Amino acid sequence: MKPISLKPKKRGCLLGILSAIVVIVISGYFIYKSFFSQGYGRWTDYPSFISDPEKFDAVMLKPGMHCDDSPFAFPTTGVIFGLWGQSYGIRTIHTGIDIFSGTEPGITPVYAAYDGYLTRESGWISTVIVRIPNDPLEPNRQIWTYYTHMADVEGNSFISDEFPKGTYEVFVESGTLLGYMGNYSGDPLNPTGLHLHFSIVKDDGTGSFLNETLFKNTIDPSPYFNLTLNQNDNPGDFPVCESTITYEDWGLEE
Repeated sequence: MKPISLKPKKRGCLLGILSAIVVIVISGYFIYKSFFSQGYGRWTDYPSFISDPEKFDAVMLKPGMHCDDSPFAFPTTGVIFGLWGQSYGIRTIHTGIDIFSGTEPGITPVYAAYDGYLTRESGWISTVIVRIPNDPLEPNRQIWTYYTHMADVEGNSFISDEFPKGTYEVFVESGTLLGYMGNYSGDPLNPTGLHLHFSIVKDDGTGSFLNETLFKNTIDPSPYFNLTLNQNDNPGDFPVCESTITYEDWGLEE
């Protein structure tokens, strides 16, 4: 009997490998495009920022800052790279703003942007949320301000000792120290860049907060800071105050 040739199988295997490579290249291209293209000029500057943050002093925002009569004071020191509504990959829409300080973990303080009642769930390593009973822009509405990544890659928390795990409904004034900026992602092998993620979360109608990871459950923070923090309105520029800047009297050295 004539032996069966193995060449067709090899050819099929080779075609499979080539197809997989093509899929990877195309996927990588679209991920890159969704992250850096369409005017996302802030992120193209990120490597330069990491190497020399002082070059970005003109767009570095400070804690306690109000732009005009903004209801919220800015909660930390840093440059805003990620905006509300920005695409962070396929089917991932950013739910808040990402503020980068260019420092090391555990160095840059994070403060409450507005008066409210702080909760830190028992399982939260790097996160706190603050309930604001009366939204300053819609007084009959309750909202929540969410702060996260306040821990190092190993999960060592930088949240203030005043707010241990299991803290519920502790009143905090604007300017209260909440913790320090970190790079915790939940995976020590894949840390996030050092920053504060801040978002405004909707109430569920029963006095609790909705799932912050879903874009539909969050609110555009732009009018709360009087900064252009909506990606659709600001596809490439760093958000800065274009008008009068004042500061809260928080007694900070910065």
